[in-house]
Amino acid sequence: MRTLRLDLEYDGSAFAGWAAQPGQRTVEGELRRALGVVLREDPELRVAGRTDAGVHATGQVVSVSTSSEVPAGRLARALAGLLPADVAARAVAETAPGFDARVDARSRAYEYRLLLGAPAPLRRDRTLRIAGDLDVAAMGEAAGACVGTHDFRAFTPTRTEHVFFDRTVLECEWRDRGDELVLLIEANAFLRHMVRVLVGSMLLVGRGTWPLERFVELLGGAERGQAGPTAPAWPLTLVRVRY
Repeated sequence: MRTLRLDLEYDGSAFAGWAAQPGQRTVEGELRRALGVVLREDPELRVAGRTDAGVHATGQVVSVSTSSEVPAGRLARALAGLLPADVAARAVAETAPGFDARVDARSRAYEYRLLLGAPAPLRRDRTLRIAGDLDVAAMGEAAGACVGTHDFRAFTPTRTEHVFFDRTVLECEWRDRGDELVLLIEANAFLRHMVRVLVGSMLLVGRGTWPLERFVELLGGAERGQAGPTAPAWPLTLVRVRY
């Protein structure tokens, strides 16, 4: 049995997320279809981060366990022709047997992009446009408070498969990129919708609706209803996985 590592980039706009679902177009579904053509089998796939519907990736990692002897280079060329235009295997490489893209990952990093000021039509499916002023310094303090190990149950849906809600955030900061304000957050793992609810809550701090202290209190394990709204999916991108 061989193990291959695939580094994927995809535009999540037209996908119902990563995970294969009956009757839905998914990234996993498209990848399995293409791999099946080349490898002539349905290989075992493990993904570093199961992105939700509408979420993009520039640094997704998938491990493929296969008995096929198709060389990595040939597989890469074949996938370039078989995958749809909104998914690409940017790299395909042989890796150590047993490599698991999910279990072996040490951290994942996401970016969430806010557009400040005038509309930008070419970025409308990558940014959330914000009208009005934001207290960026207060949002920065809220982001900084997330660093460390906290109980993030307030930032994931009440009905969830998660049973353990502590996550360790390694980096969390808002970065100024011209007319964009971008949240970079890296953690050992994420709860479902965690980044998007954090953003929705930080925006309440930035707009002056909440005091910073209210946001910080949520990091102690509050109920979901006490946190802010879930921000839209389309400005969120999985940008890096560390091993």
